[in-house]
Amino acid sequence: MVYLGLGSNLGNKEEMLQTAIEKINERIGVVVSQSAFYITPPWGFESENDFLNAVVACETKLSPQVVLKKTQQIERECGRKKKSVDRHYEDRPLDIDILLYDDLVLKTDKLVIPHPLMHQRRFVLEPLNEIASGVVHPEMGKSIGELFKELQAH
Repeated sequence: MVYLGLGSNLGNKEEMLQTAIEKINERIGVVVSQSAFYITPPWGFESENDFLNAVVACETKLSPQVVLKKTQQIERECGRKKKSVDRHYEDRPLDIDILLYDDLVLKTDKLVIPHPLMHQRRFVLEPLNEIASGVVHPEMGKSIGELFKELQAH
């Protein structure tokens, strides 16, 4: 199971996330679970545009590297011009992050799984907790529900 975080803060955000979910379902694998959409402020940069965020769980037979290529292709098709580099963020029509891929731990130049900042981001943990509270973070050894409670306490 791969868990993907979705975000949009430009254009028709709800339509953008729905389109992304349809494309994920067609190209990556069956979307078996989807969180509600959450309105959240930008994280890591200043903007007047709030985000709409969600998380989907997807059954896939594709490798993490192929999932990454396909999510980046979907982002480009939906108007994304460039990826964030060195944590310099900006407004974007669509962002898709690989949060978890089964219990895999992977660190390459292009891909880190689990997502290295997911435990610090409410806009990730809240929707992820909604659909996968019992899933255990493979490096931290804590469930998503536990990580979300810890984040709320701070």
